[in-house]
Amino acid sequence: MKKNIIFSIAFLSLLFISCSSTKTSTASSKTPFVWENANVYFLLIDRFNNGDKTNDHTFNRNKPTGKLRGFEGGDIRGVIQKLDEGYFEKLGINAIWMTPVVEQIHDGVDEGTGYSYGFHGYWTRDWSALDPSFGTKKDLAELVQKAHAKGIRILLDAVINHTGPVTTEDSAYPNDWVRTTPKCTYKSYDTYINCTLVENLPDVKTESNEVVALPPFLVEKWKKEGRYEQEVAELDAFFTKTGYPRAPKYYIMKWLSDYITDYGIDGYRVDTAKHTYEDVWADFKKVCDQSFADFKKNNPEKVLDNNAFFTVGEVYGYNIGAKKLFDFGDKKVDYFANGFTGLINFDFRNEAKMNYEKLYSKYNSILQNDLKGNTVMNYVSSHDDSSPYDKKREKTFESGTKLLLAPGISQVYYGDESARPLDIPGTIGDATLRSMMNWEEIKTNPETQKVLLHWQKLGNFRKNHPAIGAGIHQEISASPYVFSRTFTQDNFTDNVVIGLDLPKGPKEISVGTIFENGTKLKDAYSGKKVVVSNGKVSIDSEFDIVLLEK
Repeated sequence: MKKNIIFSIAFLSLLFISCSSTKTSTASSKTPFVWENANVYFLLIDRFNNGDKTNDHTFNRNKPTGKLRGFEGGDIRGVIQKLDEGYFEKLGINAIWMTPVVEQIHDGVDEGTGYSYGFHGYWTRDWSALDPSFGTKKDLAELVQKAHAKGIRILLDAVINHTGPVTTEDSAYPNDWVRTTPKCTYKSYDTYINCTLVENLPDVKTESNEVVALPPFLVEKWKKEGRYEQEVAELDAFFTKTGYPRAPKYYIMKWLSDYITDYGIDGYRVDTAKHTYEDVWADFKKVCDQSFADFKKNNPEKVLDNNAFFTVGEVYGYNIGAKKLFDFGDKKVDYFANGFTGLINFDFRNEAKMNYEKLYSKYNSILQNDLKGNTVMNYVSSHDDSSPYDKKREKTFESGTKLLLAPGISQVYYGDESARPLDIPGTIGDATLRSMMNWEEIKTNPETQKVLLHWQKLGNFRKNHPAIGAGIHQEISASPYVFSRTFTQDNFTDNVVIGLDLPKGPKEISVGTIFENGTKLKDAYSGKKVVVSNGKVSIDSEFDIVLLEK
């Protein structure tokens, strides 16, 4: 017990030091935010933190569900609480991606995995409204404002491909908006697109440019809510300004772009991107870019920097080795040329089995050449990937090291940093990946605290150094394994040297030509200071990792 208390005190002290040094660095330096180096925290709103218990059971969603298939209580207010506590800053997070905030179907369905509600956010009923179980528009405004004050970007999740399932309480969108057959066979380009992903998930006719009227149920809903005239006036203005036809996809683009002009969100992660024709996303990016420009023009005091609006696509199965083209078998598509700055890299959780140098040099080669100007988002676990790296959470330190030091964007799925279990007894399918965040273990379990501290140190090092994700990788020494990352943008230069799998205790590390003799450096992992002598530094630390910075 005494040992645990001592560890907890040391842990809290390190947290304080980490947070304090991070704030000082951020305030005193002009380190640019670079999307290619982003450290993104991905969370399911409903499963992260319950900040407002009064919204736990909206729309009478009280039917018994399969395990982890109902609303558990997490909300935007809960995310704000953790933002206020400094949780994301201590973790070195500079962008938060949340599952969709829009109003979900009111009832649920049984997909063969037990009765389910739309707690995950991907079963849209009304794109123009927030689901009250997630929070209010006032909550969202506060979240974005507070995140931006801490230099943290906000990514929302865009779903244009489909609506939510039809239930006795949730009317279907009209036939000129959606199709309900055939079911996708995934045998060719067209059989991924002009079809429904699963039974009873109406597919938006995103290929259509035919003019359609507003769905009657939506008109009735808006009138009851007293916002019909306002919504119609805004739609009229949007279609007049853009010149787009009143087709389903453009209505949805308007509604999603409102979150940019109204709140100043910084980017969208796009769901099911390969299930529409790619020109949909090229148009969506144009709409987002214009909305972002409008927001900056109308709110100059809220502009963080000159970064463009960011879009990252979920092209399921895409991997970095494919470079720019995704192969459907009968057609290859370049999504980077159709609205996306980045794509989610679905193969990192497999390639994390490689040794460090093979992994890092491969990613460096592709990102610095074929994908230069674009990027990928790497992850070790996610909300719907049934084969995460280290599903049993037995390699939590290694997972953090490989992900957070890899070239490209790092996506930390909530609980990666705290070994939240990914295998929950009694669950079926992806529900096992979506348990509530393990806050109690973070408070009380010394082993969990050790894991978290490791992710915090690496996360802050990445946040402070664009060279990690966006820079050029170069091996300095194979044994001991030491490498450098270098990055230059305009007048800003960033150089770091990193050693992994080193001996604990005294060690000597070559810094190559990165740092001149006499240069004073700090090991961001142990906090120890060193000076370069004869192209090397000597350091005595209890860790097998060294993160050298000026």
